[in-house]
Amino acid sequence: MSAVQLVECPRDAIQGWAHPVSTKEKIAYYKGLLDVGFHTLDLGSFVSHKAVPQMKDTRKVLQSLDDEGVFSSATNVLVIVANERGAKDAVAAPGVTHVGFPMSISETFQLRNTGADLNRAWERLLNIREIVEQGNRQLVVYLSMGFGNPYGDDWSPTLLMDWAAKTDEALRPEVIALSDTIGHAEPDLLRSVFTELTAAELSATLGAHLHATPWAAEAKIQASWEGGCRRFDGALGGIGGCPMAQDELVGNLPTETLVSFLQAHSHLPLDERAWNQSQAFAVDLFG
Repeated sequence: MSAVQLVECPRDAIQGWAHPVSTKEKIAYYKGLLDVGFHTLDLGSFVSHKAVPQMKDTRKVLQSLDDEGVFSSATNVLVIVANERGAKDAVAAPGVTHVGFPMSISETFQLRNTGADLNRAWERLLNIREIVEQGNRQLVVYLSMGFGNPYGDDWSPTLLMDWAAKTDEALRPEVIALSDTIGHAEPDLLRSVFTELTAAELSATLGAHLHATPWAAEAKIQASWEGGCRRFDGALGGIGGCPMAQDELVGNLPTETLVSFLQAHSHLPLDERAWNQSQAFAVDLFG
């Protein structure tokens, strides 16, 4: 696989979409995305159906894709979980190679997002690590609210970097993704944090799961790249993000912007036909 890791996140786009996306539509969309050549496809979650109804068919989607034989070693398949039960469901599902857990460094957000305080969430994560390892899958840890929070909870760059070091040492995940959940991270901060953590030589791959307005996206990508980050999450059209951002223009990094940047700065082999078809499908799906 390429040294640059581009992660497409249709889960993040679809889960908060106001209109229902059918199982049939997801299967068709994901089949096309699997042909593009992304490093990883973040396509579903095993969480409360009440909390995230758009993802209640994740198991069915995975089974259908597996039945059609579209999974390959070229693209990893990531799903998100919030507790041990979800992790067990994830490792039992076909096609899944990676299991992700959102570990917030904001107590308030962790309670709202997973129903657990930081201590309980850390215990869950330790248990999830064991389940994932026993299932021969890889662990991805997202450090949510990594660049500040709207609740007044303690935050500093040092706190974020301490959490990254703690997570790396205790869990040895394959990926630690720093998450700018509310889109507040300035380029200078991103550059500084990624520079320091890259120099720390953690065992995990560092990733950037950033939210931004369309006009701020490229500057954030550039700064993270200059800091040494080589793994980026995005969603076609910049769809999705976090409702707590309190700005409807803040969304995921547009994959289109990421592709343009990464192709200009590195080797990013994509199937152009599949890429163009997926962009067209996304326009039809999300309007």
